[in-house]
Amino acid sequence: MSRAPGNLREGAVVFAAGLALWLFAGDVEVPGVTLTKVGVVMMCVGGAQAVAGAWQGARRRT
Repeated sequence: MSRAPGNLREGAVVFAAGLALWLFAGDVEVPGVTLTKVGVVMMCVGGAQAVAGAWQGARRRT
């Protein structure tokens, strides 16, 4: 079974969670961590994972 749909789905969820942090957690203070920066990192990781899942799915079909 291919892992492509799982990677694509998981990447989209991580991207959405990072986007929510970036947009709505600007006023929340956590010691040692800036939640907006964590959100940006999560968006980058989620986007990369979603692209990898899409790439895996496209390569499998050909």
